[in-house]
Amino acid sequence: MEKREYALLEKLAPTHPDLKSLWDDHILYEKQLEKLESKTFMTPAERQEAGRIKKLKLDGKTKLVALLQHYAPAAEDGR
Repeated sequence: MEKREYALLEKLAPTHPDLKSLWDDHILYEKQLEKLESKTFMTPAERQEAGRIKKLKLDGKTKLVALLQHYAPAAEDGR
């Protein structure tokens, strides 16, 4: 995401629970991936889990960006 999108997210998250939830999930997935990918060796199950988390994270980010684009005009107008 771009710097502008992060700023918009910070502005809108307190009043839009859907954005906050997606962002919280994104952070959680990032931490889970970091934990798995920091291992020297991943088992096949761990590699599969990492792939699953990456898909969830990407899907959530896609939804998050779409919602930001939806809310952006009102937020930039100061509403």
